Amino acid sequence: MRVIPVIDLKGGVAVHAVRGDRERYRPLRSRIADGADPVAVARAVRDRLGLDELYVADLDAIAGGEGSPAVVAALAREAKVMVDSGATAAGPVARLLELGVAHVVIGTESLPGADALARLRAELPGAPLVVSLDLRAGRVLSPDPALAAGGPADALARLADAGAEEAVVLDLARVGSGEGPDVDLLAALSARLPDVRLLAGGGVRDAADLRALAAGGAAGALVATALHGGAIGADELRALA
Repeated sequence: MRVIPVIDLKGGVAVHAVRGDRERYRPLRSRIADGADPVAVARAVRDRLGLDELYVADLDAIAGGEGSPAVVAALAREAKVMVDSGATAAGPVARLLELGVAHVVIGTESLPGADALARLRAELPGAPLVVSLDLRAGRVLSPDPALAAGGPADALARLADAGAEEAVVLDLARVGSGEGPDVDLLAALSARLPDVRLLAGGGVRDAADLRALAAGGAAGALVATALHGGAIGADELRALA
């Protein structure tokens, strides 16, 4: 089970995400890091928890703004970083890879359709892409009616046909909510699409949730609040390993 800390960037600082309501996000407060400097947070999760992967959401870029490419580049020097900055075309993906990121996240929230993912795969063969199946309370978020109208399993099947080999299943309504992850959905997706590596995102509260996700077929999980609040610490991570 890969445990992947999350850093949400807004205005160049790390913020605390709650239920995807981005206008209300505030600078991160953490038991393992001082302040909301993203690089300091990355070093804290690496040095204090032994975690060398990061999921970074550049929220300003996802919203259509300039984003924080210099911060992303700095984070890529500290850890193996996967970044969602709203990129869905070859040019923006290539620029992220030039910054040193390990994987580029292609989120359905931004993706025009499964055919756009197929084009991206054709234009950048071998590029390290991870799809994000973006949900809100179980409903697919996408500007593409074909992806948005179907359920998560149908949407992920379309993305798998377009070349998705690894996918984050991210329910924004559960992020920072303390409600727990949707283990049943993860298990159903794993059963239907066993060849797609799944990373669960949203709602992880403790090590028991991580074990339940692993039993349901998840290859890993994105975690933020449980790490910064102390519910999952170095001892729990060692036990999981």
